[in-house]
Amino acid sequence: MKTFINPDKKEWPEILRRPLFDISELYPTVMSVLDDIKKRGDEALREYTLKFDGIDIQDFAVSEEEINEAETLIDAELKGAILLASKNIEKFHTAQKSELKKMEIMPGVVCWQKAVPIEKVGLYIPGGTAPLFSTVLMLAIPAQIAKCSEIVLCSPPNREGKIHPAILYAAKVAGVTKIYKLGGVQAIGAMTFGSETVPKIYKIFGPGNQYVMAAKLLASMNDVSIDMPAGPSEVLVVADETSNPAFVASDLLSQAEHGADSQVVLVANSEKTVNEVKREIEIQREKLSRKDIVEKALAHSIFIVLENKEKSIDLINEYAPEHLILSVRDFAYMAEKITSAGSVFLGSYTPESAGDYASGTNHTLPTNAWARSYSGVNLESFMKKITFQEISEEGLKKIGPAIETMATAELLDAHKNAVTLRLQNLK
Repeated sequence: MKTFINPDKKEWPEILRRPLFDISELYPTVMSVLDDIKKRGDEALREYTLKFDGIDIQDFAVSEEEINEAETLIDAELKGAILLASKNIEKFHTAQKSELKKMEIMPGVVCWQKAVPIEKVGLYIPGGTAPLFSTVLMLAIPAQIAKCSEIVLCSPPNREGKIHPAILYAAKVAGVTKIYKLGGVQAIGAMTFGSETVPKIYKIFGPGNQYVMAAKLLASMNDVSIDMPAGPSEVLVVADETSNPAFVASDLLSQAEHGADSQVVLVANSEKTVNEVKREIEIQREKLSRKDIVEKALAHSIFIVLENKEKSIDLINEYAPEHLILSVRDFAYMAEKITSAGSVFLGSYTPESAGDYASGTNHTLPTNAWARSYSGVNLESFMKKITFQEISEEGLKKIGPAIETMATAELLDAHKNAVTLRLQNLK
């Protein structure tokens, strides 16, 4: 854990450097797998599933019987928690519906916009050491609200050839239409190109390891779009003398347990606060089941003392964290000045894990400073907008000369002529 006391602004970029791996090094390997899947479909998918997941699967599709069986394996308490979270996620994302009404821009010129769902979306849900069934809710529920006609989910099988039952139950609750036992690059390839079993989709969502991220980026160079570029998860917590050190430490540790490459940053207004939080980290991390992962993440954690509040705000916006927790007295003031963050958590009783699971906001967020230009996943992520315009004779007479002038200036005679012919017809 490195601590910096009132560092100069020119030092911030180096201090806040993310522990990133250059996934471009993986591109040749990943591309060869994607090309093979494109050529050989299911046959290639079976070979790579055996090679990477150690399981021979002939039928990738999850059956209705498997989904029903999974439901019996989930205890009532977890079912209740999933249902509560799903209702909150549905409520928050339903409220994001918007419609731009027809506008008469000037007499005779009417324009409007219509939002339509992306018809086929693909959700990648990691399995591994942490089966992210919460991500199923975060992605499938807004897709269902948007009325995507096909919601395809891929998740890696375990050694028994099954997907974690909580993932299957969440998929049923959230309205997923098709589920496949596919993980890693082969899952991304299947959804990108389609196969005899898996349908080709139009946009891919979901987290994954470095190979999955490389595959998504390469897929986006074809005719498939992705939710956003992504890297390791991260949190920046702001604390002051009013903060509860135990709360702050728990937030930092909850992010650290995501993975060894996760980044946790604390910005405090005094060394005293930093030291109190460090003591709590030492106490709490001893009790964690993922202690080894946590310690690796903490090895590159950053603790910064900035006594000036405005500098703290500038540092936050420069870092553009995926998660930002303002555990300070004047969190409302600071929140108003935040311009770059994936999701913001205000006050001592708003842990980041609330957004991860059940508050209703989406936890699929931009990392690696992409919050400067990307939003987190929301209802509009599953929709596309089409613009319309209707121009009357009167309207064309009003804007036609301007169009002709601009087209002439750009040396596009056919553009000018398309207007000129119509105007001459109206004389």
